[in-house]
Amino acid sequence: MINAKKIEEIAKQVTDSIPPGLKSMANDLEDKTKTVLQRKLSQLDVVTREEFDVQTQVLIKTRSKLAAMEATIADLEQRLAALEDKNTTSEES
Repeated sequence: MINAKKIEEIAKQVTDSIPPGLKSMANDLEDKTKTVLQRKLSQLDVVTREEFDVQTQVLIKTRSKLAAMEATIADLEQRLAALEDKNTTSEES
């Protein structure tokens, strides 16, 4: 979910934009704005920055392992092809 401090900043900006004559309702409006923002943002399918960073590191590690496995498979395929060529050559002799 989005940082609570950011929600408070947005709510304060909304409150600050109210004309001076309506400032008496500002606190109530600010609280309601916070509540609505928090409720709506919690309905979104989002992750925290920390969760995003963790998953980014997992992805980096996974890609690294995948690259190593691809290199290993390529090496094994070369060895297999060399053995098959060797066997084909020895059978022909």
